[in-house]
Amino acid sequence: MGDAAGAALMDRLYRRQRHFYDATRKHYLLGRDRLIDGLAPPSGSRVLEIGCGTARNLVAAARAWPEAQFFGIDISAEMLDTARRVVGRAGLAARIELARGDATSFDPAWLFGVPCFSRIFFSYSLSMIPEWRAALAQALIWLPAGGELHIVDFGGQERLPSWFRAGLRQWLARFHVSPRDELAAELAALAGHAGTLNCLERPHGGYAQYAVFHRGLAG
Repeated sequence: MGDAAGAALMDRLYRRQRHFYDATRKHYLLGRDRLIDGLAPPSGSRVLEIGCGTARNLVAAARAWPEAQFFGIDISAEMLDTARRVVGRAGLAARIELARGDATSFDPAWLFGVPCFSRIFFSYSLSMIPEWRAALAQALIWLPAGGELHIVDFGGQERLPSWFRAGLRQWLARFHVSPRDELAAELAALAGHAGTLNCLERPHGGYAQYAVFHRGLAG
């Protein structure tokens, strides 16, 4: 799927959903607040969310970590329209910058005039990015040594009943969401040459997966 086609698809998908997205997703996007609590960005540092949607996470993170600057990219102009309103209503426009960008090819210098980020996170967005491995690789480009990549998303549901797993995946597919069953292996491979996988968990019976990747000197 090309950039333009992907953007058009997301705009169609979220043109109406964006108005009630947060009210519904809070019941099944588990682990987002844990990710935010674990960011712990250094004072004065920059934090990027890839696939920021309505900016729900960015607002929560900016409030939790008041000494950091926050940035968000999304490929959907519809979602960004809602995100800007959310940020404005929260009174955080001075600390949260938003831009339209592709997760697989964005450049922070061009989008925001900054060189890199001390923290980058994906919150239930990798499962919606067709070229999700390329998105991970792109994130690491803009993460300096000592920086951290935080991820929460749907897991493999391996400890849940098979009927639940099948039903969940069928329902998610209606929204172009595909759990990344290979994420653990991909992060382990990246850890072999680009850093350390500090945390990899599958809570709630494998419903979700949560990971923290620490960027090393090599890579």
